[in-house]
Amino acid sequence: MSKLSYFKLYEDVKAPEFATSGSACFDIYSYLGNKEEYVHGNPKPKVVVYTMGNKKEEREVKIWADDRTSGNFYMGVELFPAERMLVPTGLIFDIPEGYSVRIHPRSSISLKQGLMLGNAEGVIDSDYYHQTFVMLFNSSADTIRIRHDERIAQGELIKTLDYFIEETTIQPEQNTSRVGGFGSTGVS
Repeated sequence: MSKLSYFKLYEDVKAPEFATSGSACFDIYSYLGNKEEYVHGNPKPKVVVYTMGNKKEEREVKIWADDRTSGNFYMGVELFPAERMLVPTGLIFDIPEGYSVRIHPRSSISLKQGLMLGNAEGVIDSDYYHQTFVMLFNSSADTIRIRHDERIAQGELIKTLDYFIEETTIQPEQNTSRVGGFGSTGVS
């Protein structure tokens, strides 16, 4: 059995975990800072956002009253329509050589909130040793709040095939019953 190790940059980072015994991927959570430090006047954490006009900006994490439970508060960042955000996880993965970690969207936040991965699928190579970020894209017409400690993506350890790339001087030819190029199998 393969092993994927992780390092927490902060003590209160939520660990990645499998939701059920049948889960193919593990859940990855957002880490937007320590709530106690935020409340006690320390500098406010910030995240990197790219606006609809592709302008890079830093956006401050805020605290709101929680409408789901009375008396509680939560930290979060607003993501406006057509914006992309690099959501920190507080985790560094120690990926074994010969493997990569693939980051996939969570179907529930894609369907219910319109949040998608900005790069369709994230790939973390085995030689990457920095904090993992998840690039979320707001495809909805609504402003979405990304909450601290929220499940934002799922990850999967994948074995990397050992292969090389070479140029050929022989143009590939049809070798199946397929006729036509791009989009040809979708036409009735």
